[in-house]
Amino acid sequence: MSNGSFPPESGRRGGTLAIVLAALIPACCVAFWLLSSSPSGSKDDDADGGSGSTAPSASSPSSSPSATASPSSGKPLQGKVVVIDPGHNPHNRDHPSQIARLVDIGTNEKECDTTGTATNSGYAEASFTLDVARRVRTALEARGATVRFTQDGDRPYGPCVDERAEIGNKAHADAVVSVHADGAAAGQRGFHVILPKSVRGGGADTSAITAPSRLLGERLRSRFAKATGSEPAQYIGDGSGLDVRGDLGGLNLSTVPKVFIECGNMRDPQDAAELTDAAWRERAGRGIAQGITDFLNE
Repeated sequence: MSNGSFPPESGRRGGTLAIVLAALIPACCVAFWLLSSSPSGSKDDDADGGSGSTAPSASSPSSSPSATASPSSGKPLQGKVVVIDPGHNPHNRDHPSQIARLVDIGTNEKECDTTGTATNSGYAEASFTLDVARRVRTALEARGATVRFTQDGDRPYGPCVDERAEIGNKAHADAVVSVHADGAAAGQRGFHVILPKSVRGGGADTSAITAPSRLLGERLRSRFAKATGSEPAQYIGDGSGLDVRGDLGGLNLSTVPKVFIECGNMRDPQDAAELTDAAWRERAGRGIAQGITDFLNE
């Protein structure tokens, strides 16, 4: 009870009350001292006599080694660098002379870049690749990866194929995926992953990346098919969903594991219906992200 709860009384009752209070006050002080000095006392106790902040216990998440990024913490790609290369550029068509100039791809020369293909209704491959690439980035960053783009619709054209490779190399990327869609004849459906051929010449030497790139491609093939329900293309790669090429500068000049994925055929009406559907592109992005995640967790 607080002081002054009752008015003072005179006589024996007042004296008796004074005696009782005199006996209770020391006992209360002792009890308070015992409680405040016990392990279950104040949360502001500091064993080191420091600032008074709460010291984490041995079982506290902030002091546990597992509190750092790890698969169990939901960040399985912490510390990994992934470069996503959205094929072509929506502005390439406005710079025909610049993208037509030849660049060295090691084994020969090729155009800086191209405009890419489009659906019969006019949906451009360059718009498709940017959309899917951004969905891949969102999924990978949620898992802790550092994601870099070769272009994000923020360049007047390109970059050229040699620069696309160099961006991945300079980033020391753990994986690079170039996102595309094919422009084959109508009736030819499905997706495929392009792997680097073992080439050596000029500035090209893929001997160190062919094996890990194949593994990356196999993981992408599996996860993309599962996420989208798409079948591997039958018109290329013997229906395996994998195609090996030595004529692509983005692969020839890469020094880190890299593949291309052709997500479908924009010139086929059935494939085009999927490629132009935002819900399907979301599944495609997640499939690519999961394939990359599987590869990096090998």
